Amino acid sequence: MSEEKITSPMQTADDQLRSVLEDILKHGLKTEIEPRAYSHEQIYEIVFRLQTLTKEDYKNKLVFAGFTITPYNPGDNVDEDQACETCMYYLVHRRFCELPELMLPVNEGWSCRLWRI
Repeated sequence: MSEEKITSPMQTADDQLRSVLEDILKHGLKTEIEPRAYSHEQIYEIVFRLQTLTKEDYKNKLVFAGFTITPYNPGDNVDEDQACETCMYYLVHRRFCELPELMLPVNEGWSCRLWRI
C-alpha cells in the first residue's frame, strides 16, 4: 500500500504563492538588495516602508525587502551566506518568513536585506 502525502490547504496556498513569487523574481524584478539592514535605523526604515503596503502587495514586499533567489554574500567568504534558511524569521517546515511585515512563503536559498541570525 502506498502512502499519499497529505497537503493542507494552507500548504497548497503557500506552495502556489511561493511559485508565483519565484517567477516574479526570476523574470527580472529589480529589488533593493542594498544597503543591507544592519543598523536599527536601517531596519526601521525598511520595516516602516513595508508597513505601508497591503498584505497582498507581494511585488513591493519583494522590492522593499530586497529579495533575491540566491543567498546574499557580503564578501568572498562562503561561510557568510545570508540565506532564508539561516534567518531567525524562517519557519523550516513551512518554508515561510514569519517577519510580521512580510509573512511570505519563501525558499530556503532566497535572501532579503532584513536577514537576521
